[in-house]
Formats: sequence, C-alpha cells, structure tokens
Amino acid sequence: MIPIKHEPIEREIVPAGTHEARCYSMIHYGTIPVEYKGETKWQNKVRVIFELPNELRVFNEEKGEQPFSIGKEYTLSLYEQSTLRKDLENWRGQKFSDDELNNFDLSRLLGVACMLTVVHAVSATGKQYAKIGSITGLPKGWEVKPLHNPLFEFTVNEFSQTSFDTLPAYYQDKIKSSKEYQAMTFPNADFHNDADGVPF
Repeated sequence: MIPIKHEPIEREIVPAGTHEARCYSMIHYGTIPVEYKGETKWQNKVRVIFELPNELRVFNEEKGEQPFSIGKEYTLSLYEQSTLRKDLENWRGQKFSDDELNNFDLSRLLGVACMLTVVHAVSATGKQYAKIGSITGLPKGWEVKPLHNPLFEFTVNEFSQTSFDTLPAYYQDKIKSSKEYQAMTFPNADFHNDADGVPF
C-alpha cells in the first residue's frame, strides 16, 4: 500500500488595500444560469479583469515577475441600481447621460487605468479570498505604468474558437452553459431569452 495524501497548494492572494490598476481583459460569458436564493435566473454576464502593476510576484519561473490580476463579474445592465453602472460612474467620475446609456461600449475601457480597493473575505468553506471592493478614477496628474499583459477581449456573440481555447477551463465551462453558446452548438433547439440585462 502506497498512501497518497492530498495537500492543496496555498496560493498568495492579492494584497488588501488601494492599488493602481489597468483593465486588460473582458470575457463575455453570455446568458448563463445563476443560482440565487434557491432559484435559477438567466443573466447576461461579463468578467472584467485588471492587472496591478505595482504588485509583482514570480508565479512562473520562466516568465519572471508578473503583476497580480483580479477581476469582477457583472450582469450586463446599466439600470440605475446596477453594480456595473455604479462602478463605471465612480470610475469615470460622472453620471451617464441618457445618450451614453443607449450607446455605451464596455470594451472601450480596455487599457484604461483606475484605482481599485481590494478587500479580503472568507468563503463558506473557510477559505480567504480577495475581491474588488470599489473602483474609482485616478487622482488628477497620477501616472500608472504601461500594461504588462496584452489586451484581451472575448464575447460569445462573436465567437472565436482561437480565443476560447486560450481561456481557463472555468471560464470555458461558464461560456458553454450560456444560451448563446447552446444556440450556436445546437442551432435547431428552441432557446427563449429571458435574461436580465442588455446585449453586449
């Protein structure tokens, strides 16, 4: 008998506090099932990911120092009380006009700098994790280092197999669960779109 003991790898999480950041990646999952209070709702979701240029670590010896990254998942909706709208208005430092609400393209934020407040929380299983507490614009005259990571955008509405294949399995699984992916994979099936939110 050769027993094997599973010892999970402890990974360092993003330090808590306020950080300079740049948005470098957006992954549009599409309309996916979301469990809330025992009910399943279909919501149009996107993950917005930032790099922290002043928080460098060696995650891979071959690649050397790289910045920490952290993301936040949003429902694609700009109604007045939505989290996405609140974060965007805090980031840009002003409210949206009616015209902007009808014509806003989220991908224009790729490469744009901001300040992130990162907070630590504990999951239901007792594991500590980092999450974005707030997003604000930069102080006047503040300069942020250029991007380290290449810009990346994926949207299920303009599906690219090449881009999809570069995504971690966790993101691929979310995309595969979407109504848009299912409709593309099974074009003769009947899918009703009752999603909250607006198209990407």
